[in-house]
Amino acid sequence: MSAPKKLFIKTYGCQMNVYDSERMAEALGGEGYVETKSAEDADMILLNTCHIREKAAEKVYSELGRFKGLKAEKPDLKIGVAGCVAQAEGEEIMRRQPLVDLVVGPQSYHRLPEMEAKARAGEKVLDTDFPEEDKFEKLKNRPKAKRGPTAFLTVQEGCDKFCAFCVVPYTRGAEVSRPADRILREAQDLVERGVREITLLGQNVNAYHGAGPNGDLTLAQLIWELDKIDGLERIRFTTSHPNDMQDDLIEAHGTCAKLMPYLHLPVQAGSDKILKRMNRSHTAESYIRLIERIRAARPDILISGDFIVGFPEETEEDFQATMDLVEEVKYGTAYSFKYSTRPGTPAAERPQVDPAAADDRLQRLQALLTRQQREVQDSMVGREVGVLFEKAGRFPGQMVGKSDYLHAVHVADCDRQIGDLARVRIVSSGANSLAGELID
Repeated sequence: MSAPKKLFIKTYGCQMNVYDSERMAEALGGEGYVETKSAEDADMILLNTCHIREKAAEKVYSELGRFKGLKAEKPDLKIGVAGCVAQAEGEEIMRRQPLVDLVVGPQSYHRLPEMEAKARAGEKVLDTDFPEEDKFEKLKNRPKAKRGPTAFLTVQEGCDKFCAFCVVPYTRGAEVSRPADRILREAQDLVERGVREITLLGQNVNAYHGAGPNGDLTLAQLIWELDKIDGLERIRFTTSHPNDMQDDLIEAHGTCAKLMPYLHLPVQAGSDKILKRMNRSHTAESYIRLIERIRAARPDILISGDFIVGFPEETEEDFQATMDLVEEVKYGTAYSFKYSTRPGTPAAERPQVDPAAADDRLQRLQALLTRQQREVQDSMVGREVGVLFEKAGRFPGQMVGKSDYLHAVHVADCDRQIGDLARVRIVSSGANSLAGELID
């Protein structure tokens, strides 16, 4: 019996890429590959790339350059580039880095086994099509291992919003929702393999409209179907657009016990002028009123957001409007970035903000967001929360898990196991985590 081949995957970017990497590993697992954490040990290296940040492609080329010596030592080593940079760059990757054997876009990774076979035969292989067949269905019979207590599950891909700063519509394509029965089947399979919490993924997940037995289902209706699965204890979803936050989804946050009190709802800016330039199709006022409705349905919900500062033509007054919105909403956590150009997007062609001014604004915004995050964490002290334990802690007898609100919680002298869900009383708040004690 021949030894298994070893696969090294490096994943960049969003949770959907994490999910995609898992599925690529499953696809190649059927061809005799097992994963390794070391590129030096690998028979195949895959870089699953993200194109959302500035100079993303250059970073990939830099990473590939590090493998030149390894390829010289191991001529049979195969190197592939997957994901959104692969979709955007295509043949250019092979032209600039001849050591690359295959390039596969995010809609074609179910074809990896065939591509790997061609690469092994000495061919250079490129597939950046948007195929009609369902890549998820093509992979459903691949070998599947036992899973940890949490998992991602892609339900929707692509985006039709065309925000002026974003490349997703060009690299992931138009919005497509998976049929509900296929999602439910995959969710049931994950639960049977040990998963207790599922995070539903989509570039615009709350625009989900997958086919059901009696017409398309909304995301809320899908969540209620998932709620029926025995053994599935927690449901989350990300990332949402304010314009697609429908009434039934808001209501589900107040009525579905398995839907966790955490919502990532990016606003990007607080200035209506900038929001219009971004092509966001909502206003600061409409976003704030939406948050009020969501909190009316679930008063304890933790709100998370995304912000871009230094967007083209942003003035100090525009930035102050963002700060005012943050002060009003009060975020439990948030992600903030200085605007960076994405080639091919409308915003890349507009007059850019002075980098020093953008840096200063980012520092001020992050200071405010950090203060709010700490205030929310500190407010958890003394409260009882559910914690799903995911791993052992750094100290003997310590376990670490996530609360209902997605806070990291560590518990000392803990007799629970990975995958256990327990009630915990929070006793202290640290910089990025909480400490708790089990409630008997």
